[in-house]
Amino acid sequence: MHDESRRIEERVQRLHDQRIKTAIYAATVPFEVEAWQAPGEPVAFEEAAAASYQPFTMGTPWGPPWGTTWFRMRGRVPDDWAGRRVEAVIDLGFTGDWPGNQAEALVHLLDGTPLKAVNPLNQYVAIANPASGGETVEYLVEAASNPDILADDFSKPTPLGDKLTAGDQPLYTFRAAGIAILDEEVWHLDLDVQVLRELMLELGEHDPRRHEIAHALDRAMDLLDLDDVSGSAAAVRKALKPVLTKPAHASAHTVSGVGHAHIDSAWLWPIRETKRKTSRTFSNVTSLADEYDDFIFACSQAQQYEWVRDHYPKVWARIQESVKKGQWAPVGGMWVESDGNLPGGEAVARQFVHGKRFFMDHFGIETKGVWLPDSFGYNAAYPQIAKLAGNEWFLTQKISWNQTNRFPHHTFWWEGIDGTRIFTHFPPVDTYNARFSGVEMSRAVRNYQEKGGASRSLAPFGWGDGGGGPTREIMERARRLADLEGSAKVVVEHPDEFFAKAREEYPDAPVWVGELYLELHRATYTSQARTKQGNRRSEHLLREAELWATTAALHAPGYAYPYEKLDRLWKTVLLHQFHDILPGSSIAWVHREAEAEYARVARELKALTAEAVASLGDGGPRVFNTSPYGRAEVLRTADGAPVYVEVPASGSTPLTGAEPPQPVTVNGRILDNGLVRVEVADDGTLSSVFDLRAGREVLAEPGNLLRLHTDLPNYWDAWDIDKHYKNRYTDLLDTSSGTVTEQDPLIGAVRVERDFGKGSKITQTITVRAGSPRVDIETDIDWHETEKILKAAFPVDIRAPHSSAEIQFGHVQRPTHTNTSWEAARFEVSGHRWVHIGEPGYGVAVINDSTYGHDVSRTVREDGGTTTTVRLSLVRAPRIPDPEADQGRHRFTYALLPGATIEDAVAEGYALNLPLRTAEAAGAPAPVVSVDGAGVTVEAVKLADDTSGDVVVRLYESRGGRAQGLLRTGFPLAGAQITDLLERPLEDAVIADGGVSVTLRPFQILTLRLRRG
Repeated sequence: MHDESRRIEERVQRLHDQRIKTAIYAATVPFEVEAWQAPGEPVAFEEAAAASYQPFTMGTPWGPPWGTTWFRMRGRVPDDWAGRRVEAVIDLGFTGDWPGNQAEALVHLLDGTPLKAVNPLNQYVAIANPASGGETVEYLVEAASNPDILADDFSKPTPLGDKLTAGDQPLYTFRAAGIAILDEEVWHLDLDVQVLRELMLELGEHDPRRHEIAHALDRAMDLLDLDDVSGSAAAVRKALKPVLTKPAHASAHTVSGVGHAHIDSAWLWPIRETKRKTSRTFSNVTSLADEYDDFIFACSQAQQYEWVRDHYPKVWARIQESVKKGQWAPVGGMWVESDGNLPGGEAVARQFVHGKRFFMDHFGIETKGVWLPDSFGYNAAYPQIAKLAGNEWFLTQKISWNQTNRFPHHTFWWEGIDGTRIFTHFPPVDTYNARFSGVEMSRAVRNYQEKGGASRSLAPFGWGDGGGGPTREIMERARRLADLEGSAKVVVEHPDEFFAKAREEYPDAPVWVGELYLELHRATYTSQARTKQGNRRSEHLLREAELWATTAALHAPGYAYPYEKLDRLWKTVLLHQFHDILPGSSIAWVHREAEAEYARVARELKALTAEAVASLGDGGPRVFNTSPYGRAEVLRTADGAPVYVEVPASGSTPLTGAEPPQPVTVNGRILDNGLVRVEVADDGTLSSVFDLRAGREVLAEPGNLLRLHTDLPNYWDAWDIDKHYKNRYTDLLDTSSGTVTEQDPLIGAVRVERDFGKGSKITQTITVRAGSPRVDIETDIDWHETEKILKAAFPVDIRAPHSSAEIQFGHVQRPTHTNTSWEAARFEVSGHRWVHIGEPGYGVAVINDSTYGHDVSRTVREDGGTTTTVRLSLVRAPRIPDPEADQGRHRFTYALLPGATIEDAVAEGYALNLPLRTAEAAGAPAPVVSVDGAGVTVEAVKLADDTSGDVVVRLYESRGGRAQGLLRTGFPLAGAQITDLLERPLEDAVIADGGVSVTLRPFQILTLRLRRG
């Protein structure tokens, strides 16, 4: 037989694209269309319905960037269409090949009922099946003209990312809107041919099945009447039926499909637009559920449900009905799909607390798994946090984007820093927007790394980010692929069912220990520094407000614990931890609003704390310490005078001052407090940091070296920092001054100013305080660079085999060598309040109050010693998607802590991030809780969410070893229980010696519920 593969393939493609697909709609009559351009921000349906509309002609440009145009559409179903399937078809002028983040619309009935959205790949609205003929159809269509920020593949900056800079020129040209007959036979033929052709092209050239399909398609095309596609479609389908009904091999891989619509809570659009995207997509999904009984849709992010509940109650009612029918599956159990590295430990816990409670309260469902397909790596505390929230499984996709190393598993047990394991799956289809194409099905089988041990994987299907979610075409593909020779088998099912089957099939799955580090998007630890600073400040202000509100509730008669306010503020902070807001990868509009929200949150939380402290009564000034560690340090009074105070953990003391161990002396630019001696060089670096206690020089080379690197990654500017950034740099050594700004027995400080680049300026104040070896570097940057990154280096004379960086409820160790490609790929990593390096007997920590990105490297000197260098990433200047990212003013502090143990780093990390507070208060209540026992660290103190008045304390082991302690209460204790994160009892705690006995394994998290006597 001659090889005619190429002729057949080209023939099938042309006939499908040019004849079959174009015949799907048999006849069309246009709508009469009128338009009204809403002024400013989106308006409610009632306002739009009462507006004055003007005639609108097809082919007319419409839609300024971020605008909303309402269209009134009227039409009549012709009498002779009776008995046919009739639909409205609307093409707003969709552009490009991405179905999200462009023109979108929600179609309403005239009474305001949302029917369904129209999107580039989902342009229809069902009218009748069958039609009776003569019906009048009238809609109000809310169309959003969102700019396509992804146009040109992010190749250049665009002003379209903020309504303040986007202009007002129309973006789209309305193509068509009308009533049409859907020719169901042709529509099904279109899908038959697509599925078979795509399968054929993925099979090997020597696979008999490929040639069987090819010749079947060739013969079938002979039956297609080019002058009457509709009339011949049935005969063509009949000819294809034998090859479409051949069953799959018994050993074929099984793909569990679940409907999905990944909607970023903000990204290339503002939060206000996400609220509308959810309503559009969710109306599509509930419509599809009515059409397909076997359809199941998995949806995460409780915040998005709440938006729909509050703004689109009719869509919300349909969601509730779909949940009852089992077609809608709430998943994930988090308030939003947050970033996986940057939120603090308590914030990650609250993501689950607020998310899971929402689903239980509104649907009676407790979600069982963590659904985070798109976050940029995952911290090693997740397994324990997830399990303590009642989860059984974890799903992500993003690790498939690794730049260097291919992750070795798709189904495995993930073990966290404390030893907790959770069953985890990465879909080998390598997308969370699957459509069951031949390429995707082949990729899923080819990629799957568990062959021989397991035989099933998950595939989330549907268009995300405003693309409308799953479509009927995808469902039809799934049906055709349910049992088809040559392909993996597709079954549509709930994720819980997939994970139960996968775990049963593969109980001895391999184990991955430690963080799931994404070898990409490393710049998200640094981009949009003010957003990150707002998050860090908010987390600590929330801790402060909860602690002192609890103190006031226990000791101040008449004080009412602010449950509702704290709940609302927590949800605001949790929303902004979404994986494109906190990482700094959104448009300018998003970050402009985020900074304003953080400022509002700070004002409210400071007011709540002040109110709680004031309720303790009028009296003399007191110092309040929110840290879980006692402190002896210098603070400034209201008049600016320094005073040395000693304050117990989570407690207060009168502002009377104490005698410091030794005063600070200042000699030129040399600062000495008896613990550490710091010398500031003429070029502004630290020429020496001498640990007087240990009798050793800390630095191997000048410290606090500011280095400005060129920073243009290969792609994804706000997301990525590529290794070649290290090759081009300028050391900022020119200074305009090295002025002693403070010379006091309690404080010595030197100010250094630098001008550089495009008018940028850095002012740093190096400060040493009495009684502390910590060297603070208060930094004020006026930043005007582009495509640069600024790093601060501390080359330390320590041979450290690894660095330790704080993460949620603990820390991780990372090798300082690059023996393998896995270590080499970690050239930029994340941490929270501190990074520690050490050798036996001596360590150094670098502390920060708002910095996350850093790198650690080492070199061996000619004298045989080793220099281990910690470099903090301070600020970046990407131009895409926000052309003005990070421009302007930044103020933050980082510090060097000589002679530090891990426990010292933990304590000073809290101290720098939780400044002492002074206030007038007569009461001197005992701390709500105090702990005797090294390594037992209190992370949160609050009242129970059920308003019972019980006190909830969350603590963890912070050193990485076993810990024992006694937790004492500042109130009469009547009983104690160990609970999960949602404050549900697990077992009774052991009460001894008037307190709660605590025994913790390394990095264990423990939540205690304390009943008051």
